[in-house]
Amino acid sequence: MESQTIESSYPISFREEDAKKLGEQLQHQHSVELVGMKRVGISNFLRYFLFHTDIREHYMPQDGSHLFILVDLNDLIEREIFPFWRLTFKRIADTVEKSSVAEDAKKKISSLFLASIQSGDLFLTYDGIREALGLLSQEGMYPVLFLSRFDRLKDAVTPEFFDNLHGLKDATNRRLSYVFTSFRELDSLAPEVFAHKQLSLFAKSMYIKPASMEDSKIVFATFAQKYQIQLPEKLIEKIIVLTGGHVQYLQFALFVLHELGEKQIEEKEETLLDLISHDERIALQSEELWESLTEEEKTILLKCMDKKTVTPEEKETASYLWDSGFLTEKDTLFSPLFEDYVFQKQQVGQTDTSFIELSKKEHLLLELLKEKPNEITEREDIVEQVWPEYKEYGVSDWSIDRLVARLRGKLKQQKASFEIQTIRTRGYKLLTK
Repeated sequence: MESQTIESSYPISFREEDAKKLGEQLQHQHSVELVGMKRVGISNFLRYFLFHTDIREHYMPQDGSHLFILVDLNDLIEREIFPFWRLTFKRIADTVEKSSVAEDAKKKISSLFLASIQSGDLFLTYDGIREALGLLSQEGMYPVLFLSRFDRLKDAVTPEFFDNLHGLKDATNRRLSYVFTSFRELDSLAPEVFAHKQLSLFAKSMYIKPASMEDSKIVFATFAQKYQIQLPEKLIEKIIVLTGGHVQYLQFALFVLHELGEKQIEEKEETLLDLISHDERIALQSEELWESLTEEEKTILLKCMDKKTVTPEEKETASYLWDSGFLTEKDTLFSPLFEDYVFQKQQVGQTDTSFIELSKKEHLLLELLKEKPNEITEREDIVEQVWPEYKEYGVSDWSIDRLVARLRGKLKQQKASFEIQTIRTRGYKLLTK
């Protein structure tokens, strides 16, 4: 599998323990759920594992027939079951076409995919996937479906859907494996679908924590090269400590420096860390992390911040905090950036709309909505106009929705003569009162 991704150039030592564990599970045809805090770097690790040319030699030495199929659910516009299966079938067909699978099997799978598209039928699409994966099994292949950002489907999955996942494994004589990536365990996202006992038999849990100092330096070096930034070693280490091994924090930090330019970096070196910590993108990321926690987890995290004793019962209740790396083994927060956000949040209370002056991105969003009053502004247009840098690092659904929510709150406080209406699956509309 060829790729031009940055991660394919990482040294083979990158996240060595994680790669070793995942390779071992897949060699035994086990399914895995990769769990970690939002945007911590799971996708970064996955691209490395999928596209680095030396992965199989180092971590799957007995492998010669695993077929990796990446289904990135960020590509799923409609977060519903039928579009999911359609996207999955498309990725299977594309991957097979580029593989060493026999030509007859390639043609058959391509034909099955085209038939499913023409039918527009959910049952025929799923049945086509089952037949396609069965053909791969007959060819001696061990297909692996990497379902990246599976949490985007959490509100659509049903017990029948879980049965269908099992059905595909059966169709391949248990040769098929899944790798789900999510910011939460599947049985936490949809407990009525993925019962804990059932899920533990179906997939093994692996937690992807923030990267170590050495792994963070690898990520930093590739981003620094991309943005053509040169920094003193001491400053690099300070930034890595500040971002705490969180890949999105790290990329945001590099993007802030990129926007400043080399001359301003030199002039403002003493205040650089302060500039990074107060960047709006960093603040939104911190807020997203905070809001991904349950109320119990927030309470226990605050106890750790205040250096209060956490009981064994509390530690069990909030085990996600330690499993995912929000808290270290010493019960400290993983990143000074996140710690500063939580501290500031406690200082100002639970609401942050008392300061009603619009931020840069809130202003950009409002101006964009004003261009088409009483008409729909598509989410894609919002991303392109409000996050022009999105091609560099992406933008989460949560960030868009939260920015809209913040703007709504401030418009209400300002007693504005218009309000924002949500148009489900499409975007937003500015209505005049």
